[in-house]
Amino acid sequence: MNSKKDYIFLEDLEVRCIIGIFDWERKIRQKILISLEIPANVRRAASKDRIEDAINYKAIAKKILKDVPKTRFNLVESLAEYVADICLKEFKLRKVTVRISKPGAVRNSKNVGIQITRKQGTGS
Repeated sequence: MNSKKDYIFLEDLEVRCIIGIFDWERKIRQKILISLEIPANVRRAASKDRIEDAINYKAIAKKILKDVPKTRFNLVESLAEYVADICLKEFKLRKVTVRISKPGAVRNSKNVGIQITRKQGTGS
């Protein structure tokens, strides 16, 4: 088993926040879906069966659910960077892929959004 292919994922965490550039978007909270993909070597946690050896994805989700509703970004790009910063700085992750979806933002489209990957200490 190659640990470089181990990932923790969190799909479609639903949050409501102020997001968008139009006047009406600045007045209502819209549904945003946040997904994370975190590379992780899960061998130690699996072999010891201890939460202390695992990435606490519940704590990450709780932080996002607490902080994102307080934000007021114009762009989903800015929100994605904000979420990546939480993961890298507060939870000391080495790398994270963040996907922000804004369902219904484009007429006749099921979904629209952005996906970014950021690494610790590289700014990219």
